[in-house]
Amino acid sequence: MHANDPEDDPAPEAPTPPDADACCGSGCERCVFDVYEKARERYFKALRAWQERQAGKRPGPSRG
Repeated sequence: MHANDPEDDPAPEAPTPPDADACCGSGCERCVFDVYEKARERYFKALRAWQERQAGKRPGPSRG
């Protein structure tokens, strides 16, 4: 693979949201929706970092 090949640095995948009925409604300390929100935070942080890396891989405008 080439150094700038996107397969070398795939985009992060968004977490799958839990089903609406996945919450038992008992006020668990680690509710599935809380876990999902934390996963989304990690995903968006990873996505921003990935986008910055991808922007750095793009060839600049050619001067001619």
